[in-house]
Amino acid sequence: MAAAFESYFREQGKLNEADIEQMISMAEIKMLHRNELLLQQGQVSRHKIFVVKGLLRMYGEMENGSEHTLRFSPENSWTLDVESYDLQAPAKSNIAAVEDSEVLLWKKADFEHLLATMPQLNALSKLVISQNIYNSRKRLAIALSATPEEKYDDFIQTYPGLLSRVPLRMIASYLGISLKTLTRIRHAQVHR
Repeated sequence: MAAAFESYFREQGKLNEADIEQMISMAEIKMLHRNELLLQQGQVSRHKIFVVKGLLRMYGEMENGSEHTLRFSPENSWTLDVESYDLQAPAKSNIAAVEDSEVLLWKKADFEHLLATMPQLNALSKLVISQNIYNSRKRLAIALSATPEEKYDDFIQTYPGLLSRVPLRMIASYLGISLKTLTRIRHAQVHR
Protein backbone atom coordinates (compact mmCIF):
# COMPACT_ATOMS: atom_id res chain seq x y z
CA MET A 1 0.00 0.00 0.00
CA ALA A 2 2.61 2.56 1.04
CA ALA A 3 4.69 1.73 -2.04
CA ALA A 4 1.81 2.55 -4.41
CA PHE A 5 1.12 5.82 -2.61
CA GLU A 6 4.82 6.75 -2.62
CA SER A 7 5.02 5.90 -6.32
CA TYR A 8 2.11 8.24 -7.04
CA PHE A 9 3.85 11.14 -5.34
CA ARG A 10 7.19 10.32 -6.95
CA GLU A 11 5.48 10.48 -10.36
CA GLN A 12 3.97 13.83 -9.40
CA GLY A 13 7.42 14.97 -8.22
CA LYS A 14 5.89 16.92 -5.38
CA LEU A 15 6.59 15.42 -1.96
CA ASN A 16 9.71 14.11 -0.26
CA GLU A 17 9.86 10.83 1.70
CA ALA A 18 9.30 12.51 5.09
CA ASP A 19 6.16 14.27 3.83
CA ILE A 20 4.83 11.05 2.34
CA GLU A 21 5.46 9.19 5.60
CA GLN A 22 3.67 11.92 7.55
CA MET A 23 0.68 11.72 5.19
CA ILE A 24 0.49 7.95 5.54
CA SER A 25 0.78 8.16 9.33
CA MET A 26 -2.24 10.50 9.44
CA ALA A 27 -4.35 8.37 7.09
CA GLU A 28 -6.77 5.60 7.87
CA ILE A 29 -6.33 2.56 5.63
CA LYS A 30 -9.64 1.02 4.62
CA MET A 31 -10.33 -2.12 2.64
CA LEU A 32 -13.62 -2.17 0.75
CA HIS A 33 -15.42 -5.13 -0.73
CA ARG A 34 -17.16 -4.97 -4.08
CA ASN A 35 -20.34 -2.85 -3.82
CA GLU A 36 -19.48 -1.68 -0.28
CA LEU A 37 -20.48 1.92 0.42
CA LEU A 38 -17.83 4.33 1.63
CA LEU A 39 -20.26 7.27 1.70
CA GLN A 40 -24.04 7.07 1.64
CA GLN A 41 -26.44 9.78 0.51
CA GLY A 42 -27.47 11.80 3.55
CA GLN A 43 -24.22 11.23 5.45
CA VAL A 44 -21.64 14.01 5.74
CA SER A 45 -18.46 13.50 3.72
CA ARG A 46 -15.75 13.77 6.38
CA HIS A 47 -12.71 12.41 4.50
CA LYS A 48 -10.43 13.05 1.56
CA ILE A 49 -10.12 9.74 -0.26
CA PHE A 50 -7.17 8.41 -2.22
CA VAL A 51 -7.68 5.18 -4.16
CA VAL A 52 -4.59 3.01 -3.73
CA LYS A 53 -6.03 -0.10 -5.36
CA GLY A 54 -9.35 -0.90 -6.98
CA LEU A 55 -12.11 1.29 -8.32
CA LEU A 56 -14.74 3.53 -6.74
CA ARG A 57 -17.72 5.25 -8.27
CA MET A 58 -19.78 8.22 -7.18
CA TYR A 59 -23.45 7.98 -8.00
CA GLY A 60 -26.83 9.35 -7.07
CA GLU A 61 -29.94 7.30 -6.43
CA MET A 62 -33.27 8.67 -7.57
CA GLU A 63 -36.52 8.08 -5.71
CA ASN A 64 -37.61 5.63 -8.44
CA GLY A 65 -34.51 3.51 -7.75
CA SER A 66 -32.55 4.53 -10.86
CA GLU A 67 -28.90 5.49 -10.54
CA HIS A 68 -26.85 8.22 -12.18
CA THR A 69 -23.12 7.59 -12.10
CA LEU A 70 -21.23 10.86 -11.74
CA ARG A 71 -17.62 9.66 -11.86
CA PHE A 72 -15.28 6.73 -11.57
CA SER A 73 -12.13 6.86 -9.45
CA PRO A 74 -9.53 4.23 -10.33
CA GLU A 75 -6.13 3.67 -8.72
CA ASN A 76 -4.05 6.77 -8.02
CA SER A 77 -6.98 9.15 -7.96
CA TRP A 78 -8.65 11.31 -5.35
CA THR A 79 -12.38 11.46 -4.72
CA LEU A 80 -14.99 12.82 -2.35
CA ASP A 81 -18.39 14.50 -2.40
CA VAL A 82 -16.98 18.03 -2.65
CA GLU A 83 -20.09 19.94 -1.61
CA SER A 84 -20.71 17.72 1.41
CA TYR A 85 -17.03 17.83 2.43
CA ASP A 86 -16.62 21.60 2.07
CA LEU A 87 -19.94 22.56 3.67
CA GLN A 88 -20.13 19.59 6.07
CA ALA A 89 -23.66 19.06 4.77
CA PRO A 90 -25.48 15.81 3.93
CA ALA A 91 -24.11 14.18 0.77
CA LYS A 92 -26.29 14.07 -2.32
CA SER A 93 -24.39 11.09 -3.71
CA ASN A 94 -22.97 7.73 -2.72
CA ILE A 95 -19.39 6.54 -3.08
CA ALA A 96 -19.03 2.77 -3.41
CA ALA A 97 -16.45 0.21 -4.48
CA VAL A 98 -16.99 -1.23 -7.95
CA GLU A 99 -14.46 -3.93 -7.08
CA ASP A 100 -12.46 -4.84 -3.99
CA SER A 101 -10.53 -1.69 -3.19
CA GLU A 102 -8.00 -0.21 -0.81
CA VAL A 103 -8.23 3.47 0.07
CA LEU A 104 -6.52 6.00 2.30
CA LEU A 105 -8.78 8.37 4.24
CA TRP A 106 -7.85 11.67 5.90
CA LYS A 107 -10.18 13.50 8.26
CA LYS A 108 -10.91 17.04 7.12
CA ALA A 109 -8.97 18.70 9.96
CA ASP A 110 -5.96 16.42 9.40
CA PHE A 111 -5.89 17.05 5.66
CA GLU A 112 -6.21 20.81 6.18
CA HIS A 113 -3.23 20.60 8.57
CA LEU A 114 -1.24 18.73 5.90
CA LEU A 115 -2.14 21.34 3.29
CA ALA A 116 -1.07 24.15 5.63
CA THR A 117 2.27 22.55 6.47
CA MET A 118 3.20 21.05 3.08
CA PRO A 119 3.36 23.64 0.28
CA GLN A 120 4.01 20.90 -2.30
CA LEU A 121 0.84 19.05 -1.27
CA ASN A 122 -1.10 22.30 -1.37
CA ALA A 123 0.14 22.94 -4.93
CA LEU A 124 -0.72 19.39 -5.99
CA SER A 125 -4.15 19.72 -4.40
CA LYS A 126 -4.85 22.88 -6.40
CA LEU A 127 -3.74 21.11 -9.57
CA VAL A 128 -6.04 18.13 -8.86
CA ILE A 129 -8.95 20.50 -8.17
CA SER A 130 -8.30 22.40 -11.42
CA GLN A 131 -8.13 19.16 -13.41
CA ASN A 132 -11.41 18.00 -11.85
CA ILE A 133 -13.07 21.30 -12.81
CA TYR A 134 -11.82 20.99 -16.40
CA ASN A 135 -12.93 17.36 -16.58
CA SER A 136 -16.36 18.23 -15.16
CA ARG A 137 -16.85 21.01 -17.71
CA LYS A 138 -15.84 18.68 -20.54
CA ARG A 139 -18.18 15.99 -19.24
CA LEU A 140 -21.06 18.46 -18.99
CA ALA A 141 -20.49 19.70 -22.55
CA ILE A 142 -20.43 16.13 -23.86
CA ALA A 143 -23.51 15.16 -21.85
CA LEU A 144 -25.45 18.10 -23.29
CA SER A 145 -24.38 17.96 -26.92
CA ALA A 146 -22.82 14.63 -27.91
CA THR A 147 -24.51 11.67 -29.53
CA PRO A 148 -24.60 8.40 -27.59
CA GLU A 149 -21.77 7.10 -29.81
CA GLU A 150 -19.65 10.19 -29.06
CA LYS A 151 -20.34 9.80 -25.34
CA TYR A 152 -19.18 6.19 -25.47
CA ASP A 153 -16.04 7.11 -27.45
CA ASP A 154 -15.23 9.80 -24.88
CA PHE A 155 -15.68 7.29 -22.04
CA ILE A 156 -13.19 4.93 -23.70
CA GLN A 157 -10.69 7.78 -24.13
CA THR A 158 -11.20 9.12 -20.59
CA TYR A 159 -11.15 5.72 -18.87
CA PRO A 160 -9.22 3.41 -21.25
CA GLY A 161 -8.67 0.63 -18.72
CA LEU A 162 -12.13 0.55 -17.20
CA LEU A 163 -14.23 -1.02 -19.93
CA SER A 164 -13.48 -4.55 -18.72
CA ARG A 165 -13.77 -3.61 -15.04
CA VAL A 166 -17.11 -1.79 -14.96
CA PRO A 167 -20.52 -3.43 -15.48
CA LEU A 168 -22.28 -2.15 -18.59
CA ARG A 169 -25.22 -0.85 -16.55
CA MET A 170 -22.83 1.49 -14.70
CA ILE A 171 -21.29 2.70 -17.95
CA ALA A 172 -24.77 3.35 -19.37
CA SER A 173 -25.65 5.24 -16.18
CA TYR A 174 -22.47 7.33 -16.49
CA LEU A 175 -23.22 8.12 -20.14
CA GLY A 176 -26.87 8.92 -19.49
CA ILE A 177 -28.09 6.38 -22.02
CA SER A 178 -30.05 3.16 -21.76
CA LEU A 179 -28.36 -0.20 -21.45
CA LYS A 180 -30.05 -1.17 -24.71
CA THR A 181 -28.48 1.81 -26.52
CA LEU A 182 -25.05 1.05 -25.07
CA THR A 183 -25.33 -2.58 -26.17
CA ARG A 184 -26.28 -1.45 -29.70
CA ILE A 185 -23.30 0.94 -29.86
CA ARG A 186 -20.87 -1.73 -28.66
CA HIS A 187 -22.29 -4.27 -31.12
CA ALA A 188 -21.94 -1.79 -34.00
CA GLN A 189 -18.32 -1.06 -33.07
CA VAL A 190 -17.43 -4.75 -32.97
CA HIS A 191 -18.82 -5.19 -36.51
CA ARG A 192 -16.94 -2.23 -38.02
